[in-house]
Amino acid sequence: MSEPIIVDKKPVVLELEAGDYWWCSCGNSKNQPYCDGGHKGTDFVPVKFTLEEAKKVALCLCKKTNNSPLCDGTHAKL
Repeated sequence: MSEPIIVDKKPVVLELEAGDYWWCSCGNSKNQPYCDGGHKGTDFVPVKFTLEEAKKVALCLCKKTNNSPLCDGTHAKL
């Protein structure tokens, strides 16, 4: 499997409404942090996550988190 593209070395913090979201795991999306299909032709697949209520989240942009799609601080080691 190839390595994802590091979009940024810090998370994006967003206030999201309840619902389903698709997080970009490859780094190719032009609509970060969400998938836009840029993974086509790669080994990557988007990660679906669901929020039951509106909340603030920190979504990973380095694509190295072990808790996708949420930031786990891995970017600090890059």
